[in-house]
Amino acid sequence: MLKIDHLTKHYKETVAINDLDFEVMPGVVTGFLGPNGSGKSTTMRIILGLDHPTKGRATIDGKSYENLKSPLHEVGALLDAKAVHPGRTARNHLRALASSNRIKKSRVDEVLEFVGIASVADKKVGGFSLGMSQRLGIAAALLGDPPVLLFDEPVNGLDPEGIRWIREFFGSLAKEGRTVFVSSHLMSEMALTAEQIIVIGRGSLITQGSVDDLTATAQGSVLVRASDVTTLTKALEAQKAIVQVANDRALTVSGLTSDQVGETAFRAGITVYELTPQRASLEEVFMDLTADSVEYGTSMPGAMPRE
Repeated sequence: MLKIDHLTKHYKETVAINDLDFEVMPGVVTGFLGPNGSGKSTTMRIILGLDHPTKGRATIDGKSYENLKSPLHEVGALLDAKAVHPGRTARNHLRALASSNRIKKSRVDEVLEFVGIASVADKKVGGFSLGMSQRLGIAAALLGDPPVLLFDEPVNGLDPEGIRWIREFFGSLAKEGRTVFVSSHLMSEMALTAEQIIVIGRGSLITQGSVDDLTATAQGSVLVRASDVTTLTKALEAQKAIVQVANDRALTVSGLTSDQVGETAFRAGITVYELTPQRASLEEVFMDLTADSVEYGTSMPGAMPRE
């Protein structure tokens, strides 16, 4: 189990993490979400002893990383897939890690085979693609067969087959009772991969819970098919609804419930053929939750400004 206990981190005048407090339980895949600059990477670095908190602490099964007797046997991590000496081969990189943690050499070949890069094990890492480097980083995290695993943006550079493989892999780790903590900006992937979600913004906890709980409580949209979408659009917009045209007979409506949409159509004398509530996606929930925590905002898509 991972425990973040009222963690705070200052970099001079910048507050990277502000009284962050949560637990990551074993047996489930937990997604760690937040906009750029929210403090996700800093939190993971503190968990792994690569940075020190200003206040609070981060523990792995009740111990700080620096107090672990055999770190790779207790926690595995992938933070930066390219943080490997480019002149080393994949095999030698893993052998060096194994030797320093009293892990048998045969384990190196096992994890290379498991992540699918055994055929390039004797090639220099400097020539690896990002996807191959990600697989090497996952192999390194697995060397000590640890009960706790942390991954920061693990699907970057992976092809669709690789993304599907890692999704199933995370699930199998959780089923074995391990603690699996995954930071990612890919909402669609997290919706398929994670069972629990922790969302932070500007270094503070925004919310946490299961994917189902987070999406069930969020306001979704309503799909409506009707006889006169033009008139219905005007009537719905008069009710302050946000209306998008799906096709010449269908609309997607936000800001009103399905009952309210039906009542509006009835008052306007419009025949409704379909009225279906649409649950909000994890991406929509995330955007709503973090709207005030985005470091760099952009305008809505449209024409480029001209001189």
